[in-house]
Amino acid sequence: MNKRTGKQVNNSITSKTKTMTTHTKAEVILSVQNVNLSYAGKQVLHNVSFEIKNIVRPGVNQGQVVSLIGRSGIGKTQLFKLLSGLQKPTSGRIMIHETKEVQPGDMGVIFQNYYLFEWRTIHQSLWLAAKQNKALRGGEKEAIAHYTNHFELAEHLQKYPQQLSGGQRQRASIIQQLLKGSDFLLLDEPFSGLDVCVLDRVVNLLLDVSLSDELKTLVIVSHDIATSIAISDTVFILGKTEGEEGATIKKEIDLIERGLAWDKDSRQQQAFADTVAEIKSCL
Repeated sequence: MNKRTGKQVNNSITSKTKTMTTHTKAEVILSVQNVNLSYAGKQVLHNVSFEIKNIVRPGVNQGQVVSLIGRSGIGKTQLFKLLSGLQKPTSGRIMIHETKEVQPGDMGVIFQNYYLFEWRTIHQSLWLAAKQNKALRGGEKEAIAHYTNHFELAEHLQKYPQQLSGGQRQRASIIQQLLKGSDFLLLDEPFSGLDVCVLDRVVNLLLDVSLSDELKTLVIVSHDIATSIAISDTVFILGKTEGEEGATIKKEIDLIERGLAWDKDSRQQQAFADTVAEIKSCL
């Protein structure tokens, strides 16, 4: 049964190396339709099109984790702004559930510098975010306590952002967007500049976020190929094609079909190394 529409959907079974993963790709929850972007006559993005579908697994409450991978300077930042609704494409549309064109505020946006109100304490920023979510009305205090305890920030609520470490700021920024209640979290280079130990914590944090709801969808814009594969169920490659000006989606890789999704040991598989090499060849 589709959670949002109430319609029956057909199950599909995907083979993994050792186990069978039953999953359903149901309704389209985000679609990018023939998006073009130009600046001063220069084509930056060319005919960008892709879909993100709601993935349902029986007995598992987990949302989608999608990565958009591209080399530096290819147009990822511009696509990030378009997906967030903060900028409009020259042509084309970005639709939520095929019924609503994306607008500012529809996506929980987590920038690379983890923007927070520097003049407010963490608690004040989180309270302001919770008050914007009608579904939390009357339960704001409990929701803040739940997330800050879960993400180990409860003891830092009375601090200001400049008093936090980079990892703590990132967690506070993610909690802020979760409290606002958006089904979508859009993350700009969340793995950039992190050492190995911190990187593992960030990956686990994002996986925790994806487990919060079946319709929670994380869209990660990154140039970190290996980490993106390790955390995602789907990868879209942004690059240029011969004879065309501007970047486009060159390839979609379904990591579920390759047995690489939802597997903490996926890096040990030959399919993982093969997929990294394949993506590099497309960039």
